[in-house]
Amino acid sequence: MPASDIRRSELAAFLRHRREHLTPEQVGLPHGRRRRTPGLRREEVAQLSAVGVTWYTWLEQARDIQVSVQVLDALARALLLDVSERAHLFNLAGAIDPAPGAHCPSVTEAQRALLEQLEPIPACIQNSRYDILAHNRTYGLLLCDLDAIAPADRNCMVLCYTNPDWQASIVLLEETMRLMAAKFRAAMAGHLGEPAWKMLLKRLSAESAAFREAWERHEVVSARSKRKQFRNAHVGLLTLDHTDLWLGPHDGPRMVTYAPADAGSRAGLERLLSVALERERERVAV
Repeated sequence: MPASDIRRSELAAFLRHRREHLTPEQVGLPHGRRRRTPGLRREEVAQLSAVGVTWYTWLEQARDIQVSVQVLDALARALLLDVSERAHLFNLAGAIDPAPGAHCPSVTEAQRALLEQLEPIPACIQNSRYDILAHNRTYGLLLCDLDAIAPADRNCMVLCYTNPDWQASIVLLEETMRLMAAKFRAAMAGHLGEPAWKMLLKRLSAESAAFREAWERHEVVSARSKRKQFRNAHVGLLTLDHTDLWLGPHDGPRMVTYAPADAGSRAGLERLLSVALERERERVAV
C-alpha cells in the first residue's frame, strides 16, 4: 500500500476514534434521546467544524481529497484535541500547523533565561504575526493574566481586539487599536499567501467590529518604539517605554521590552513582580 494511502487511513481512523470518544455535552450540544452510536455523529462534527457532511464523511472514509490547514484547525478545535493530538492530526495530513506556538525554533533556552533576568521589566518574544512565543512573569500580568489564556489565543492582535482585561489595561485603547491594525497590515504584506496569516485575518474580521473598521482604513505603520501607559489591575498606572530588540532579520522574531519611564512606574513593576512570584508560589503549593 502506498504511503499516502496509509497516511489517509490513519487519519480516518484517528478522526473516527476521537469523534466516538466525545460526548455531545463536552462540545455544548444536547444529548438527545435517539442516539444509537457512541460519541458524536459525523454531521455534528461537520457542523462544529463548518464543513460539509459529505466532505467530512469522505475524510473518515480515507478518500483522496485535499484538506486545507484551515479545515484541520477547525477539526482540531471541534474535536477538543490537546497539543499532542493536534500535532498528530497535522502530521497525518502532511500539513504544517499554523497555530501560535506550534513551531517556535527561534526561542532558545538562553533567550528564556534573558527574559527572566530582565524582571521586573516586562518582556516577551513575539514573531512578526504578533504571536507571543515566550514571556517573563511581569509581562504575564501586565495587561491580563496571560497564563490563563490558551496558547492558541496568545496573540497581541487577538487580545487587543477581543479580550476585555487586555483592553481595560490600555489607556489609549482606540488609538492603540487603530495603530495595531496599521502595523498588522504592513507586516502582512510579505506574508499574503501564508495560511496562518490569512486565518488570523479571518478570525479578527469575524470576531471584532472594531478591527473591521480599522482594517478598512488601509493605514500602514511600521514597527517603532513608543512610550505607553497601562492601567494595570494589580498596581495601577504604569508609564513604560516600549522597545523592540530584533533577534534576526528585521520583521522577524523580536524581544519586546517595557522599561519604566519614571520612578513610580519602576516601583509599580517591582510590586507587579511580587504579585507574580506570590502566584507562582501558590501554584507550586497546590
